Amino acid sequence: MTELCLVCLVGATGTGKTAAALALASALGGGVVNFDSRQVYAGLGVVTAQPTAQERAVCPHALYGYLPVDIPVKAGAFAVEILAQARMYRDQGLVPILVGGTGLYLKSLVDGLAPIPDIDPGVREAVIAECRAVGSQVLHARLQLLDPEYAAKIHPNDPQRVCRALEVCTATGRTLTWWHGQTRRPAELRVLKIGLESDLAALTPRLARRIELMLDAGAQEEVRLAFEACPDRNAPGFSGIGCPELLSVLLDGVSLARARQDWLRSTRAYAKRQLTWFQKDTEILWHAPEDLAGIVKTAQTFLES
Repeated sequence: MTELCLVCLVGATGTGKTAAALALASALGGGVVNFDSRQVYAGLGVVTAQPTAQERAVCPHALYGYLPVDIPVKAGAFAVEILAQARMYRDQGLVPILVGGTGLYLKSLVDGLAPIPDIDPGVREAVIAECRAVGSQVLHARLQLLDPEYAAKIHPNDPQRVCRALEVCTATGRTLTWWHGQTRRPAELRVLKIGLESDLAALTPRLARRIELMLDAGAQEEVRLAFEACPDRNAPGFSGIGCPELLSVLLDGVSLARARQDWLRSTRAYAKRQLTWFQKDTEILWHAPEDLAGIVKTAQTFLES
């Protein structure tokens, strides 16, 4: 079996992963593959911080902005797509550089897929219908009793993941945490994980500035147009941070000032969860975001070994 070497760049939102990825791609002769679950959605490039056209021109990019907002992302299927793209890059002589902040998706990818059986569509539909009736926060509270470990990793306002966890519990009698423990890393993979260090206090003003830049770049109009094309605020693509806040301005009459505050609060809470997740991963080699030379050197050493 031909070896597949993956350079994985991880970190909380706003830590500078795009800049580091471009430095890696330029130095290594690489192609970037997205493994962030929000950056897959079409028409939401600004609010989900997808690489710009100018950034994508530096090197090949894949799996950004290709999925309609009404289609959910499933970790297993997404991992298959990511691996297929990584193999394609390898066969083209490019180093696959995986970039993202969704730790669960990276775990599904590099540690193998959990052998979760197909879920009865009736079970799935019943869970989704209940979520629409009572809200994802109510279902998240139930999930905290059934699978507290997984519930702690996801946001109460993420109906896609909350519903998935509950449907698996209901249909299989086992939690997602249990299923995720039944995985094994594929034999072909060699994986390097590089993390961008940051603490929440230092990151918070950067996140606030990032929101302002997104608004200046047209995030509000982008969400309005996306909602016009798919007028369902519960669509999976609108669960990413920034979308609910801007939809509240559009649909509920919330002020933009209040939406900014809510957006920053949600982003900060998400960054905190990301930092907690990645800090538990002992495979990650940490670098300061500005240490681009060190990041490149770490990747070169891995590829030469």
